[in-house]
Amino acid sequence: MNKKPEPAIEPGDGALGTASPNTGPGPDATHEKRVVVVMPAYNAAKTLERTYHDIPHAIVDKIILVDDVSRDDTVAIARQLGLDVIIHRQNLGYGGNQKTCYDAALEAGADAVVMLHPDYQYDATRIPALVGPILEGEKDLMLGSRFLGDPLAGGMPRWKYVSNRFLTIVENRAFGLHLSEYHTGFRAYSRDLLEAIPYRLNSDDFVFDQELVAQAVACHMRIGEIAVPTRYFEEASSVNFRRSVVYGLSTMKVVLRFMLHRLRLRRSRKLAKRSQPTR
Repeated sequence: MNKKPEPAIEPGDGALGTASPNTGPGPDATHEKRVVVVMPAYNAAKTLERTYHDIPHAIVDKIILVDDVSRDDTVAIARQLGLDVIIHRQNLGYGGNQKTCYDAALEAGADAVVMLHPDYQYDATRIPALVGPILEGEKDLMLGSRFLGDPLAGGMPRWKYVSNRFLTIVENRAFGLHLSEYHTGFRAYSRDLLEAIPYRLNSDDFVFDQELVAQAVACHMRIGEIAVPTRYFEEASSVNFRRSVVYGLSTMKVVLRFMLHRLRLRRSRKLAKRSQPTR
C-alpha cells in the first residue's frame, strides 16, 4: 500500500504555534489552560462564517481548520477569517481529517481540544459548557448531545433518529455507560486523553468517532455530555442513507471489537494505551 502524503501547511496560512487574529487571552488573567478549536472541513463555504462568529473567542486560544480538498471557497473564507489553515494534498476522509486536527492541536499546546463541524449544525455558543468540565479536571471527553433535547423538532430525519437511538442503546450496553448520544460532531477532549489513545490507528471514515469513544472507555477515561440544540437545514452537511447504513454496520463492528477485547478473547492494539505521550 502506498503511504499517504503528509498534509501541507501553505505559506501565509498561520503556522502552528504562531499567533492568529482569532486568538484570545481567555476569560480572565488567570486563564492558563489552552483551548484549541479544530474544524474538519470539506465544502463548508456556505456555513463556515456563521459557525466561526458563534464561537466564544474570549475562551478560545486558537482555531485550526483542516481542509480535505474542498471544491468550494472553504479555504479562501477561512483565510479571510484569520484561521490557521491546514490543507491536505489529497482527500483523506473524515477520520483522516480529524487525525490531522488532533496532531495539530497537540502541537499547538492545547490542554483541551474542541472538535466542531463547520456546517453550522451544532451551536458553537455552547463551547464554554462543553469544555468547562475538562478545564476543571472533571472529565476527559465531553459530548454535545442533541438527544438531551428534541432532535425531531430540530429537523432530524426520523430514520436517522431511530438508527441513532438504536446504536446508542447498543453502545451503552457494551460500554457500561448511560449516555443519550454517541453520534455527535461536537466534542471536546482533554490533552491527556488524546495523548493516551492511539487515534492514528483508527479508520479514515466516519466511524473514527465511535472508535475514539471505544478507546476512551477502554482506557478508563471520564466521559460526560451536555445538551445542544438540533439544527438541520439545506446547507448543513449530512450523511446519506446508504452511507449511514455502512456507518451503522461499522459501529457494530467497533462494539464487537471492544467486547472481544474486554473479554480478553481477542486483544486489539486500537484499544490499548499508547506507551509514550506526544509531548
